[in-house]
Amino acid sequence: MNTLRRPNLIVRFTGMLEKIRHIVNSSLEVKRIFFQENAEKICEVAKIIADAFDEGKKLFLFGNGGSATDASHIAAEFINRFQRERPGLPAISLNTDIAVLTSISNDYDYSEVFARQLRALAEEGDVIIAISTSGASKNILKALDVAKKKKLLRISFTGKNGQRMVSKSDYAFVVPSDETPRIQETHIMLGHLLCQMVEEYLFELPRKQ
Repeated sequence: MNTLRRPNLIVRFTGMLEKIRHIVNSSLEVKRIFFQENAEKICEVAKIIADAFDEGKKLFLFGNGGSATDASHIAAEFINRFQRERPGLPAISLNTDIAVLTSISNDYDYSEVFARQLRALAEEGDVIIAISTSGASKNILKALDVAKKKKLLRISFTGKNGQRMVSKSDYAFVVPSDETPRIQETHIMLGHLLCQMVEEYLFELPRKQ
């Protein structure tokens, strides 16, 4: 019986190998296009974030689902360290306090979970990074509106259908894909690049006098 099933397993295994190669190549191509088109903007935004930190401002990050964990991941890289020993930088993920998230959702509405935190915590000149693969999440869009009113610098990470986020942002990074995994894979690499560039601006390159 095992002998009879073995050819089917070999066929399935070969099919899986081909699928893996296809997925990896698709991810690499999306990244190649995205970073080729956005390299200069990444340098510009990293400089803006570095200058904000240098002036005592804060960085707020937020998203839903996988984008929530990306926000927390990137915030941790800034607060702790990325590739060099240096002081912690004030980055705050708005996804991490369960009591705050659930109380706002319960007393008001889930669409308010990030907006209400920005109203309470953010000050003029702070920077936000809003992350959404779809670009259509109500709580993200509402937070971007609040950020505009509070004169925060608005940076968005989204996918190719995220035009509503783009229209509400000062800087938008749009991944040229509508596949959530490919978008998220590019977003986390973008976050890592911003962390590294900010470290270089603040702790390696000569600072302005």
